Amino acid sequence: MIDAPSRRTLLTGALAGMTLPSAASPARAAAFPARLNFVVILADDLGWGEIGSQGQRMIATPNLDKLAAEGVRFEAAYSGAPLCAPSRCSLLTGLHAGHATVRENPEGGAQRSLTEADLTFGELLQLAGYRTACIGKWGFGPEKAGQASHPNERGFSEFFGYIGHRHAHQYYPEYLWHNDTPVPLAREAYAPDLFLERAVDFIKQPSDQPFLLYYATNLPHSPSVIPGGAGQYARKPWTRANRGHAAQVTRLDTDVAKIVRALREADVAEDTLVLFTSDNGPHRERGVTPWLFDSNGPLRADKRDLYEGGIRVPLIAWSPKLRPRVEKRPVALYDILPTLAELAEVPVPDRIDGLSFRRLLNGRSAPRHDHLVWNRPRKAQAIRRGRWKAIRFAPGIAGAGPEGRVELYDLATDLGEQRDLAQRRPELATELMTLLDEAIGPDPRRPYGLKVMGAADEVTVTLVNGSAEPWRRVRLGLDLAQGRRLAARDEVATLLPGEECSAVFRVSGDRPVTASAAFRADGRRHTFRRRARVERALM
Repeated sequence: MIDAPSRRTLLTGALAGMTLPSAASPARAAAFPARLNFVVILADDLGWGEIGSQGQRMIATPNLDKLAAEGVRFEAAYSGAPLCAPSRCSLLTGLHAGHATVRENPEGGAQRSLTEADLTFGELLQLAGYRTACIGKWGFGPEKAGQASHPNERGFSEFFGYIGHRHAHQYYPEYLWHNDTPVPLAREAYAPDLFLERAVDFIKQPSDQPFLLYYATNLPHSPSVIPGGAGQYARKPWTRANRGHAAQVTRLDTDVAKIVRALREADVAEDTLVLFTSDNGPHRERGVTPWLFDSNGPLRADKRDLYEGGIRVPLIAWSPKLRPRVEKRPVALYDILPTLAELAEVPVPDRIDGLSFRRLLNGRSAPRHDHLVWNRPRKAQAIRRGRWKAIRFAPGIAGAGPEGRVELYDLATDLGEQRDLAQRRPELATELMTLLDEAIGPDPRRPYGLKVMGAADEVTVTLVNGSAEPWRRVRLGLDLAQGRRLAARDEVATLLPGEECSAVFRVSGDRPVTASAAFRADGRRHTFRRRARVERALM
């Protein structure tokens, strides 16, 4: 275990000047409801030390500080990668970047798109009856409707934002996507304004369904564009880029407050878990200098690096149901998918890299990672096991010679990674490199979910058990218009992990249908549903 030291005094307890309404006191903390709502807020390039609850002194983040004081603050949370696209893929799918589909940003080589094999946390909760939305930066092309990497195809019924990676660098874009349609904006609207408006509307939409909101803002990514100037930082003796960056971080803080306020106004805050985090360490692009703000506290390096500063990120879990606490155990963003699944009482997909940290939210014991892995193809790789962390640089990268270079650090005594111990502990460095090599390879997941294939007058519904537990008493069905329902004649007694079962239904005409599968797993009754049209083939 690591007690992360800092050269700054971290703020604790109640803080002055906060604008969020007060949450429930610790004495009122209770168990989560069975149909919990989720808001996952992902900042873009926000450093571990850029919020006040983790020591920031120059940039004001009173609302995030209040969330941290009222919820669970993870001191050792890690992104899936030190840069955008692979980190987001890891977050969405529960795989580290040595297994995930997307392992590169576009500038690092050919960037893959998500595929039908990529079960996101959006798709998992959508199957379980959640209404789902992705608002903001998706980050995986191509910019085309109906393809497997589009948010609508990967589990988000509502999408508004940028599909492609580079498009999200435009704060005043020519257009944004609403589901499968580009919406012209003529560079007249500030995108974060539109994202916040859509998020509030989604939260307040009347519905009997629980919801998942994935709010992937592009703040505070470069360029340091903010409407109305730098506000409270306008007179600071900093460069224009640094003033703008500070204003972006504070604007992000204000947006989070407005999302929490919308939860309260919709009377759903008590039934909602908010997770706030960032995709990687702070950037130093277009004139921004993170060392001015001490953006990483005691951590070394920043975005794109596999030192702690590039991959350790803020993570705050907030709900009126939680008791305030600080969690020191390392977790990774690829733990969020199994955590949401467990909280929503959905069977967790098998053979993913993430582990649920649900129990950590209440201060209880939870499964531990034996090791954490990061992978930048052709550049660098890293592994952390307990207190030890090793980084391997490819030949010619970061000054490495033709054979490459391995560095070894003891994070318990050297969080800033200043003392390379690889020469003193060669056997340990070799052991970690062997483990790292074993951890990187092809996608290990089982197929998971509900398939619908329809054409002409026939629809085939297939349920695939991609969990680690048997599913029992499986019954497939098909819901048609006007309340009409077709049920499979036979029930499947047991569907073992990796197995699938199918039923064929006769329908007429070109129409929307909803496939369903009811089954028992982990002592609970589950129902999956998937909408389709009879002429389309979906996963």
